[in-house]
Amino acid sequence: MTLPAAATDLSAPAKPGARVPAHVGIIMDGNGRWATSRGLPRVEGHRRGVEALRRCVRAAREIGIRYLTIYSFSSENWSRPLSEVSELMSLLKLFLRHDLAELHAAGVRIKVIGERESLAPDIRNLLHEAEQLTCRNGGLTLVVAFNYGSRQEIAAAVARIAADAAAGRIRPEDVSVAMISERLDTAGIPDPDLIIRTSGEQRLSNFLLWQAAYAEFVFLPIYWPDFDRAALAAALDEFNRRDRRFGGITKHAGA
Repeated sequence: MTLPAAATDLSAPAKPGARVPAHVGIIMDGNGRWATSRGLPRVEGHRRGVEALRRCVRAAREIGIRYLTIYSFSSENWSRPLSEVSELMSLLKLFLRHDLAELHAAGVRIKVIGERESLAPDIRNLLHEAEQLTCRNGGLTLVVAFNYGSRQEIAAAVARIAADAAAGRIRPEDVSVAMISERLDTAGIPDPDLIIRTSGEQRLSNFLLWQAAYAEFVFLPIYWPDFDRAALAAALDEFNRRDRRFGGITKHAGA
């Protein structure tokens, strides 16, 4: 898809009658390749990626998106070089310490999904602090998928259901889509309407597999550090061109 040449004003929908997705998920991909293409160390790409995240959160708030889920660190990312993992952890801590007060003042609520028990205590404490401080905020909910993998999330939900069945609290025939959804990390959060992935890659990479059943997908041919208001506007324009039928047909469509 072609991106606009310049940023656009996202204080209101770009076109009359444009739909604003309630929940947008973003796979922030391409930090390392952005840096490599410029002869810079990969860590510089991650640093610039944090700047892009700040721009994205600000734009999402202004346009009226209610939920923004960012894939910040997957459960598979531990396989990266130790130095890069260490730098990613440092950037997370820096982002939370530097930006938490501003996010809180702006009414942003932070929700963290993913496995936490294996994380270092200081990171666990920071994530908990961010959630507790902002839990009563009523603005944008920023869902941070950290040490997250969707298959692991689904397996854990199924394990909890199996334990309830073994204990006689539920019957196997009671298991439903809603019951599984209620046991996922995203319980209480609406499913994403739109999932954006940068870098040109076209896959979910273990991100919100269950929740994305009826999401629209937009794959942008830019690396994450270059993501800005114009890129978000392009993705929203594409979203508004889609005919969302959820398995049915539109009123004007044939059989």
